Amino acid sequence: MTQSFSRMDQSTTEQWMEIGRQTFGNQPRVAEKVLGMLRELASITDGFAVDQLVHALQTATRAERAGADEQVIVAALCHDIGKLISVANHPAIAAEILKPYVREEVYWMILVHQDFQGKHYYELLGKDPDARQKYAGHAAFDLAAKFADDWDQTAFDPDYESFPLEHFEPMVRRVFAQPSSY
Repeated sequence: MTQSFSRMDQSTTEQWMEIGRQTFGNQPRVAEKVLGMLRELASITDGFAVDQLVHALQTATRAERAGADEQVIVAALCHDIGKLISVANHPAIAAEILKPYVREEVYWMILVHQDFQGKHYYELLGKDPDARQKYAGHAAFDLAAKFADDWDQTAFDPDYESFPLEHFEPMVRRVFAQPSSY
């Protein structure tokens, strides 16, 4: 049932209960939208040896093979999803998409991954390769370093055998099944 109010300040509790019921019932669309966005990453190469979907699959595969938990694996898969909207701001976009569905440390790992990955290339661009040090002491520092050093920056290999997106689809559906902040 569609609600009849045209202004939120004229709505009722009953109307919001119905909106909540419908929103909860439609929650699976979130995972399907994320999977669609991941598929769209195949259209972005930007000079790399592999497209961004292959990069995402390699990153997630490396995380899974290293024994990471499901939230970290899905975050690894989605870490560059923001490049569909803004390459310059992609870590923040991806992190905010993930935020309601993952632990704080996993959210933060994605939010700061660019500066952590910068250890491997920032100097080539005249930037500080030690940019990650401004986060020293953060509880998730080691997780972000592992993500950047072991999984993300190594995931541009056209010969690497990664799992296909279909392998990760059930994980994506589970992680995005219900926001923890609801």
